[in-house]
Amino acid sequence: MGTLAILMGVCGGEAYLPGQLESILRQTMTDWDLWVSDDSVGEEARVLLAGLGDRLGRRLHYRQGLRRGVVSNFLGLACCPSISAEFYAFSDQDDIWDSDRLQKALDRLGRVPPSVPALYCSRTRLVDDEGRLIGVSPLFAKRPSFSNALVQSIAGGNTMVFNQAARALLVAAGDEVEVVIHDWWLYLLVTGAEGVVIYDEVPSLSYRQHEKNLIGGVRSFSGWLRRMFAAFGRSNFRDWVGRNLEALERKPALLTDRSRADLECFVASRRRWLPGRLVGFLKVGIYRQTVLGNIGLLVAAVLGKI
Repeated sequence: MGTLAILMGVCGGEAYLPGQLESILRQTMTDWDLWVSDDSVGEEARVLLAGLGDRLGRRLHYRQGLRRGVVSNFLGLACCPSISAEFYAFSDQDDIWDSDRLQKALDRLGRVPPSVPALYCSRTRLVDDEGRLIGVSPLFAKRPSFSNALVQSIAGGNTMVFNQAARALLVAAGDEVEVVIHDWWLYLLVTGAEGVVIYDEVPSLSYRQHEKNLIGGVRSFSGWLRRMFAAFGRSNFRDWVGRNLEALERKPALLTDRSRADLECFVASRRRWLPGRLVGFLKVGIYRQTVLGNIGLLVAAVLGKI
């Protein structure tokens, strides 16, 4: 099975932290250590964690974050040289994990040779700030791939568990990369290295939807329309994709030959007029996971918003 390091980023939202810690303590897989990077201004999180010192013991490792934002907070943990394990799990501060979440992920990851980068992720149940069920994240049926990762993050970082070979990609890329979000970046790196991505259709945790969420779930068609219109209308999507591409271009050695060729073609196609742009996108085979997502992708491609 092997040891596992839980990498938890904290910043505000301490009201929900005790519930998340309790769900971690209830895990059926017990060979883990909890590493917390606290980006908060106050002392609330540190005090809460200290209060659980007797139950967490030497498994708790606390450090003050650099207050450079969520990406820096998580990548700083993932790349920290003093953290060593066979497997790693990102953790938000306000979710509620299923008791078998870690065990289920390790059962799947354990079937992959250790030398192959491997990432487990899953759907989530969406709950309100009181923990009441309000929905489930979308079901993605298409295969995970680099062509998908170029234009979409398949799952939230709060569901991600990955092996040492995948962690090595994050370390090689460094913790100061200018990317949109850490989970999308990990999906890009693992698929770009032609590793294994395991997408579990069964939710592994309850994801709180509240006003302090950095990124919330989309629960309805109207919500999807609002998000897509906002992103494409302000060219946010093109900017997000561009930032990820620039980061990948600085680390070509982390990609396979095929992924590098797709990256070069995609980058070049984004600069072309409409016919050449569409031909290039078709050659790379970019796609999103749902029909509605691909309709939005086509519209964005025509309008030059990718």
